[in-house]
Amino acid sequence: MNRDEMISKITETKKIYDFVVIGGGATGIGIALEAAARGYAVVLLEKSDFAKSTSSKSTKLVHGGVRYLAQGNVGLVREAVIERGLLAKNAPHLVKDQSFVIPTHGLFDEIKYTVGLTLYDWLAGSLSLGKSKRINKKKTLKRISTIKPDKISAGVVYHDGQFDDTRLAINSLQTAVEQGALALNYAGVTSVLKNDNGKICGVTFVDEETGITHQLNAKQVVNATGVFADHVLKMDSPNAQKTIAPSQGVHVVLDQSFLPGTDAIMIPKTDDGRVLFLVPWHNKVVVGTTDTPVEQESLEPVALEEEIDFILRTATRYLTKAPKRNDVLSVFAGLRPLAASNEKGKKTKEISRSHKIFTTNSGLLTMVGGKWTTYRKMGEDLVDQAEKNQGWPKTQTQTKDLKIHGYQANVDLHNPLYFYGSDQELLLHLAKQNTWEGSISTALGVIEAQVVWAVRFEMARTVEDFLARRTRCQLLDAKESLEMAPKVAEIMAKELGKDLEWQQQQLADYKAVTANYIL
Repeated sequence: MNRDEMISKITETKKIYDFVVIGGGATGIGIALEAAARGYAVVLLEKSDFAKSTSSKSTKLVHGGVRYLAQGNVGLVREAVIERGLLAKNAPHLVKDQSFVIPTHGLFDEIKYTVGLTLYDWLAGSLSLGKSKRINKKKTLKRISTIKPDKISAGVVYHDGQFDDTRLAINSLQTAVEQGALALNYAGVTSVLKNDNGKICGVTFVDEETGITHQLNAKQVVNATGVFADHVLKMDSPNAQKTIAPSQGVHVVLDQSFLPGTDAIMIPKTDDGRVLFLVPWHNKVVVGTTDTPVEQESLEPVALEEEIDFILRTATRYLTKAPKRNDVLSVFAGLRPLAASNEKGKKTKEISRSHKIFTTNSGLLTMVGGKWTTYRKMGEDLVDQAEKNQGWPKTQTQTKDLKIHGYQANVDLHNPLYFYGSDQELLLHLAKQNTWEGSISTALGVIEAQVVWAVRFEMARTVEDFLARRTRCQLLDAKESLEMAPKVAEIMAKELGKDLEWQQQQLADYKAVTANYIL
């Protein structure tokens, strides 16, 4: 995962690749991993940083989707709970079992959720993470000490997965590279190339760091750009129809004292009909999400005041310790790449999260919809479709049992470096060898060696790359991350051979972006 080596390999040859994947979020990474694991020659190009957009702004859950079960979408839930189990098996350093408690309001609620969640467990079969059960009011209050006693009659416990989205992105990309893929961030595709028959045969892209334009030849070009899919479709055909209906989801991050136990809370019915999650994550609590249709896509969407108020108001109804605006450590917004619906008046929360693949007349393959939980299956389905379209021999998926880079069973979740998995030992060795053991933040448990590691092995190019995605400091405590930024910039500048002016520009850029994460 060295960027200079990557760009040399990509540009020094006139090779015709099997796949060029546009987009370095969950969808693109899942496709690149699947294709490389099957032995195809793959290049992945990302305009900004890997997982910069939607894929770093999730609720941090690997889940089947309890509410989709309520909508009767059994097929989607079945697929997701199976994928959830595979992820927990293949990346145990990043995906863990998370117990949830649903506060109930009377006997009808208790029966409904117990029966529904028993079906949820049954759909997962041998890949179930745990058995659902009703617990009485006393046990519920013991497990969730901050829930208002007068708001509940009892509780129903169920199990889902919890994970770190950008760490899974980076580790999955490293796995793809180990399988032979090439990957490049800050490489924006500017056009698609077509042969005399009007079929797409490659792309041009700009190295955003040098401004140099390069050309890549490919048998199959894939549009995996999430909420930006329509931009690539218009490169192919200026009159392409709209395929994406973006929906904004907002989360706030609170101190652990608002939910001090190990259980998460799922509030099944809010004012807008959505569910609200309160999830322990990296010794903080993530609360969300909202579902607000938006007109314009953005790499850095901003939370609306009404979304923040809705989350805090709903949480206040249930918690004895009411969260106020000044309790919010960070607020982040992400856009869901929902497939556009032809049904007028259909609410975004009702639009299916299942992924869809379609082929344009020129042969461009586009994937829309989907979610992190099913990113592996999305990759499998896309490569299957490419083989069919190209008339290639059918091959079998190689990713169901493929261990993700960093694989390590039985990690110590209290260790602030646990998410590095098997890389942790190498990182600590690097720290000792080069006196990079100094702390950058005691509050968030970040040391200097992590910056060096991110630059050398995880393709971090900016202060934001490190503080927002190689570590999660921006999301966990935005103000604390601003305090860390100067030291991060100093270490990165030495590693990348940059000057003081670069450091100052990096700090200005990071401050401007992070302002949107602070209330």
